[in-house]
Amino acid sequence: MSKVVILNHPLIDHKMTKIRDKRTGTKEFRESVSEVGGLITYEITRDLSTRAKTIETPICETTAYELEKQVLIIPILRAGLGMVEGIHNIIPTAKIGHIGLYRNEETLEPHVYYSKFPKDIKDSVILVVDPMLATGGSASKTIDILKMNGACDIRYVGLVGCPEGVARLQKDHPDVSIYLAALDDHLNEKGYIVPGLGDCGDRLFGTK
Repeated sequence: MSKVVILNHPLIDHKMTKIRDKRTGTKEFRESVSEVGGLITYEITRDLSTRAKTIETPICETTAYELEKQVLIIPILRAGLGMVEGIHNIIPTAKIGHIGLYRNEETLEPHVYYSKFPKDIKDSVILVVDPMLATGGSASKTIDILKMNGACDIRYVGLVGCPEGVARLQKDHPDVSIYLAALDDHLNEKGYIVPGLGDCGDRLFGTK
């Protein structure tokens, strides 16, 4: 069964209050989502392996450490884009791919309309980024695509999840760890997380 980590931290909780509040404007919403993405990054990368290298400081030669594996950030379009800058600021050497999905409003199942990432990803640490883990369908489909292309080390990174989405992802991909800023109560009949934060994509890009 995959690991589920809820990141309890005062700074994350403070920024999540801004993100959830319906009165928060587009600019502040976007900035807060990006900032939480950066804060979450410290936890999701805690176990990354490093390799030693010899460098010279202004004083002397010494042994230092750098990330051993390439990190690949895969935001699920379009809402996932909101967290990318915060993560990339912490890991500037990370590559960024994209997977675009739209959700059938009747079945709530995802359909792929765009996919672009490096060809050789089997040795990369992959961060699948989507703020909302609702039904879990989009995340599961994205991970299916990545695994079909050889991915082995995949981690899901989001802001808010619900038991239904977590259960779906654990069932479909028990090897994928799930990192969330908050775990909410349930999905409503329209497939929205309750209490949630509304439509993250619309709030990020001011389209509603």
